[in-house]
Amino acid sequence: MQEMLVEQQDRFYYLTVMNANYPQPPIPSGGGVREGILKGLYRLPGDGKAHVQLLGSGAIMTEVLAARVLLKRDWGIDAAVWSVTSYVELHRDGIDCERRARLHAESATPLPFVSQVLAGAEGPVVAVSDYMRALPELIRAFVPRRYVTLGTDGFGRSDTRAALRAFFEVDAASIVIAALKALADEKAIASARVTEAILKYGRDAGAAASWTR
Repeated sequence: MQEMLVEQQDRFYYLTVMNANYPQPPIPSGGGVREGILKGLYRLPGDGKAHVQLLGSGAIMTEVLAARVLLKRDWGIDAAVWSVTSYVELHRDGIDCERRARLHAESATPLPFVSQVLAGAEGPVVAVSDYMRALPELIRAFVPRRYVTLGTDGFGRSDTRAALRAFFEVDAASIVIAALKALADEKAIASARVTEAILKYGRDAGAAASWTR
């Protein structure tokens, strides 16, 4: 308020208020985490090798972390979890790299930050948002591997948080199913395992999409 209104600086701050409580751990030391937080993406501590990459942000991160547990417990698949602090910043960096490459065609092509950090990762990337899928779709052009997005596309509804996340297919079970399908598309696992997961987690494969109901 001091900077925006009193000092009249050309800055804009906003506060997003959520209705879910979840822990905010301290910033891990080393590993370029602080840089990742400021640029829009960093990996949470975990095992070094993973077969699939899960991207989450804000309150939906609890579902992403739960999905990592389910993937390991139920399917023997290791997943890495990444926190997206800003899809918008990642998008801006990506289109800036495109612009610089276009205007300096004889120079080395700059690589977007999201492309750099995911270049050494293994397997498909599944991005989950409490917002519409259009938000994680902002960085599709810069993700260097198979990319799957989940979001809350559809009309406003009133129900429990768990029921709503299952309805919009952004809960832990839905993330697992999406990850398994992406792995099956890459021939890393059999397609039958996706069907097994749908049955195991009690999902209705014939249900209409959330944006049609």
